Amino acid sequence: MVDEWNKFNIIMMKGVKSMINMNLKKMRKIHRFTQEEVAEKIGVSRQAVAKWESGETVPDINNCKALAELYGIALDDLVNNLDGTEVAGVKPKGKHIFGLVKVGERGQIVIPKKAREIFSICPGDSLLMLGDEAQGIAIVRNEDFLQFADEIYKAQEGQEDEE
Repeated sequence: MVDEWNKFNIIMMKGVKSMINMNLKKMRKIHRFTQEEVAEKIGVSRQAVAKWESGETVPDINNCKALAELYGIALDDLVNNLDGTEVAGVKPKGKHIFGLVKVGERGQIVIPKKAREIFSICPGDSLLMLGDEAQGIAIVRNEDFLQFADEIYKAQEGQEDEE
């Protein structure tokens, strides 16, 4: 049983190394950084970056966090290959594609479940729809918009009091 567990761990680590090194190479190329530039930005040697990208070694958790921050992605996306393809589809941190929605006959749209969960949208919530003919439509929770407007108003009042 112990031998099987060790074999499983070795296989899993090889898979993680493979995913991380592919993602690191892909992200560096997307951002048009050299290995030297990545090394300088996160405070390691160029040789360390080269070893990570070749799969010879794996960055420790602190370096993984620094790399994810450098590339503007979630740590999970740096170390995982969720879709099973050779190169993971890495998305910017906090950005989502929820899929297509269809507009019903009466103009209604259904907000996908994952979007409702992430943005805590519940039945009965009021949503404000904004539009820009050049950039598209945005949907904002009414309470969030009102809070934002209130903060702007208070900031403006504070500036007038200083003058």
